[in-house]
This record gives sequence, C-alpha cells and structure tokens, in this order.
Amino acid sequence: MAEQKRYPAKPKKAYFFATCLVDLLYPEAGLAGMQLIRREGVEVIFPQDQTCCGQPAWNSGYRDEAREVALRQLACFTDNYPIVVPSGSCAGMMRHHYPEMFRERADQASIEAFSSRVYELTEFLVHVLKIELKDLGKPIKVALHTSCSARREMGVADEHEALLKQLSKVELMTQARKEECCGFGGTFAVKQPAISAEMVSDKANAIADTGADLLVSGDCGCLMNIGGHLDYRDAAIEHRHIASFIWERTHATEG
Repeated sequence: MAEQKRYPAKPKKAYFFATCLVDLLYPEAGLAGMQLIRREGVEVIFPQDQTCCGQPAWNSGYRDEAREVALRQLACFTDNYPIVVPSGSCAGMMRHHYPEMFRERADQASIEAFSSRVYELTEFLVHVLKIELKDLGKPIKVALHTSCSARREMGVADEHEALLKQLSKVELMTQARKEECCGFGGTFAVKQPAISAEMVSDKANAIADTGADLLVSGDCGCLMNIGGHLDYRDAAIEHRHIASFIWERTHATEG
C-alpha cells in the first residue's frame, strides 16, 4: 500500500494543484478530480496563481529557478488544508524534493510544513476520504499504467488498483510490463528520444496484448506518451486519466 504516512481525518476543505499537463492538455481530469472530492462533502479551493511544481527546472539542473517556482506555490497554498495533486510525479516533487531543495535554508521549516500537506489524488481518495464507488457504466476491460513516481516515490500503485477494483463492471487486465517505465520521464523523452521511443513501444505492445478497451493512468505525462503512441499505431484503445474515468463511471447523468 502507500508509504508509511499518518493520514488525517476527512477535512472540510482541500486545495487542488492542477499540474501543467492537466491545465494545458487534460483539463477534464482536473475537473473530474475536483468533482470527486466535492461529492464527498469537501470544499475544493483552486488558487488561481498556481503554476508549475518546478520539476522540469529541478531535473535539468536549474536549482535556483526551481526554488523560485516552489516558493511561488508556497504563497498560493497558505492555509493549513491538504493539497491534492492528480499526478504522482508532481506530488512526489512537492512532497519529497521540496524539502531537499531547501535543506539548511531559511525557508526550510515552512517548505517542510507545506510538503507534509501534499497528497496524490488516489491516495487522498482512498486514505483520507475513504471513498466508496458505485459503478454506473457498462462492462469494460481496462489496462492500468502506474507511473514510476506514483509507484516508487509516492507508493500509491495499490491505491490506483483499489479504486478501479471497486468498479464492479470494470475488468482490470494485467499487462506483462506492469512495473516498467513508459519512457516519458519528462525531460528524458527529449534528451533520449530513441531510448524513450523503444520503451513506449514495449509498453504499448504489452497494453495491446491484454485486449483492453481502455488505458487508464494517474499521470498525464505517461498518458500523453503511451496514448499518443497507441494513436499513432491506430490501436483501438482509448486512454483516460483515472480521475476522468472514475467520475464518468460513477456520476449519474440525466436522461
């Protein structure tokens, strides 16, 4: 299950950090994540001045610039509410790497307090909200890809699966390369395109071999990478962020 972390009682309010890729490419995933939280009776606060978590700069060696971005996020989430992130990668950056970035600096204590409030979305749904899902959709076969950051850094691979297994008409297909990286890795795909292309090809083959109708992931970078490759191959496999998928399956619509 998730890393050893003491989880709080269900809060009255929670912040939502959307991430760059949700903001630019998958806005429906951000909206779905917020809707899932609101449906559990928690008020969602979305600070309008939030930006990037700073991970691209940090991973590229721009340490001072990454700290500047981190401090900007600190100024956006000032109240003592949980900060929910629909991405294992960005959540991992904010929870684990922010304290590292500011070690032995004047802002260390405030950064550590900020980082302790960060939760990846599925982690928050399972452990804090203790969400219970009722599947309203039709039978479907789903392949799940859990990002490296979600699986190894945040330790929330089981949470992804637990949510999908609550959906009674969803058959979760097991892929042969379940724990392998898809090859995106943010700047890795840019710096090592040939290696990245081979990795995503292997991952896409493994997903296609499951016979799944749909690919689900909790990280938009992976979803963009694998989904884009599947589209390029004209594979008959759709792709969706886990928040969007769960909301679609559990939200009653009129008519």
